[in-house]
Amino acid sequence: MTLKEAMSARHTVRKYKSTPLPADVVRQLNERIDMQNREHGLSIQLVTDNTDALPGIISRTMTKGVRNYMILAGQDAPETDEKLGYSSADLMLYAQTLGLNTWWVGGMYSHKGARRNLNAPDSKKIIGVVVVGYGEEQGVAHKSKNPEAVSLYAGDPPAWFKSGVAAALLAPTAMNKQAFTIKGQDHSVTMTYEKGSFSGADLGICKYHFELGAGMENFIWK
Repeated sequence: MTLKEAMSARHTVRKYKSTPLPADVVRQLNERIDMQNREHGLSIQLVTDNTDALPGIISRTMTKGVRNYMILAGQDAPETDEKLGYSSADLMLYAQTLGLNTWWVGGMYSHKGARRNLNAPDSKKIIGVVVVGYGEEQGVAHKSKNPEAVSLYAGDPPAWFKSGVAAALLAPTAMNKQAFTIKGQDHSVTMTYEKGSFSGADLGICKYHFELGAGMENFIWK
């Protein structure tokens, strides 16, 4: 499975099997995390066989079998949320190519539990966790807006722009709001996101998806 194929296959999964992550899978995830951390100056960390990510009430009522997660951490800087969103999008899709399932958790995760397991004391910001594991099921596609509701192109939109918008609509966003706007002219593209608690992370996630769908060789961010 390619990353592009993973965009359509990936859905939020909240219930997981007790199957532990094999050592080789852990190694591959850590290598991908290291790559994202180096490229974007982040401190994302994989934690395995640990239940600290979610508060007890959430674990008992909304989910099952959560024992592995990636802590989304970095420096306390204005651009960190977007970088963490962008990197988390890559990591979720990469995990999907390894046969895993994921769940991006923002408002409901345990900040204390995540902080307790983060081996990066200099990282001042944690915005959430990405649960990862073998799902009991594969999840279902979220309800999506029409491309015309989130995008505008000056003229006849080329195929790459349409593909990018379609890919962005596959991205997970807080409360499934899909509150982004994509505008294109010639080979220039802008993307904005409605202000909110997770707007920076959502913008990064959607930008990653758009780039993967459109192909970076076809446009530049303006």
